[in-house]
Amino acid sequence: MITAPSATERYRTQHKLRLSYMPWLYARLKPAQREWAQQWQEEWQAYLCDMETIMLGKNCFIAPEARLFAEPGRPIIIGDNSYIAADCVIHGPVTIGQGVSINHHVSLDGGSKGITIGDNSRIAAYTSAYAFNHGMAPERLINEQPVNSKGISIGCDVWIGANVGIVDGVHIGDHAVISMGSLVTKSVADYSKVAGNPAQVIGSRQK
Repeated sequence: MITAPSATERYRTQHKLRLSYMPWLYARLKPAQREWAQQWQEEWQAYLCDMETIMLGKNCFIAPEARLFAEPGRPIIIGDNSYIAADCVIHGPVTIGQGVSINHHVSLDGGSKGITIGDNSRIAAYTSAYAFNHGMAPERLINEQPVNSKGISIGCDVWIGANVGIVDGVHIGDHAVISMGSLVTKSVADYSKVAGNPAQVIGSRQK
């Protein structure tokens, strides 16, 4: 005989989904909710660390709907109090600092040189950062081109808006702001505000 889920089970199923897409709510849970949610997260994070080369700090939230892939030599390292929302795809090597939020549908691929994200940075939905590039020599098919990697670094206290693209070799300085929909093809200085395709400086957080 199959029994219907209880009201509590139905509530928790829906609330888990809400947390997966809005993980900042995890830190605001009341004690009764935090008890079951923390157990859920501990079990999921233990599974991830068993399956992949992943190192997690304290009090992280990782949505089960996110896809984290980290082969030996290509680790994913996540600092304390950081969270990753649903439908992200992250392929190491990627190093994420403390207090970082990565919202839903973000795609990060570290190539061979890696992506680093500094403390307290915010990456909005549908952002993509790829730390590799293909050659384009005309005498070879695209699928036969060599792949190279320089790496991407994102500083501390950076705000990256939704639908931003970041190409290999870019450094985004501390406290910078990247406007929604920008394509970042060149490095960005500390405190700069940039926007556009390709992204250009439009101001400074210091003024």
